[in-house]
Amino acid sequence: MNDLITRDLDQGLLTLTFNRPDKLNALNIAMYRQFGDLLLAAGEDPHVDAVLITGGPHCFSAGNDLRDFLDNPPSDRDSPVFRLMRIVMGLDKPLIAAVSGAAIGIGATLLLHCDQVLVSRTAKLRMPFAPLGVCPEFGSSLLLPRLLGHARAARLLMGNALLEGEQAVAWGLASELHDDGEQCLAAARQLARRLQSYPQEALRISKRLLKEGGRAELEATVERESQLFIECLRTPEAKAALRGLIKD
Repeated sequence: MNDLITRDLDQGLLTLTFNRPDKLNALNIAMYRQFGDLLLAAGEDPHVDAVLITGGPHCFSAGNDLRDFLDNPPSDRDSPVFRLMRIVMGLDKPLIAAVSGAAIGIGATLLLHCDQVLVSRTAKLRMPFAPLGVCPEFGSSLLLPRLLGHARAARLLMGNALLEGEQAVAWGLASELHDDGEQCLAAARQLARRLQSYPQEALRISKRLLKEGGRAELEATVERESQLFIECLRTPEAKAALRGLIKD
């Protein structure tokens, strides 16, 4: 396995770090496959109590690698990106994110499925689906209106609004604000250790109860979004918008 995502297991805490800094941790098809495999293994590994996702102290993820996305567009529900979504939604262990710098596209919608999201003041969340000629994904069209109300959700999903760390906390998309990336990552590890100190089966049952009430509706929404996303990618406007952002 390559090192596009690094894996560190320390006393039950699994830290997964996006490791493509030259591309601002943009996710390509290989990373989607690896990320899914790592999370699937974590869910089945009795030595893993909690999972921490980070891009390091400077950048979480710029979202999809646009060139790779055009060259290898998802074509059905078994595409690596959609497989990853199902694995994330099925994980019953605590999932924590430490976010600094860019969290764009799926780098932002992924956070909606984490149990705790800690951000630094440098965090910048954006969901630029409409400007790219595509539609919302990963359940964001269902989860964001419920979390924020229609108007704020529309600002993000239709208006391409940028949320910095402090505003993300104020809007309820993150639970803690820290001054810089190092502090954010340290605090996320401390939180994970606290969760590890609790009875693990009770913790997992609690997570399942929190999630299961809306699980069927969420899964159906993700399926519907995914199909529409595939259709959008095939349109001339999406292809033109994506190509326009690719730098040689």
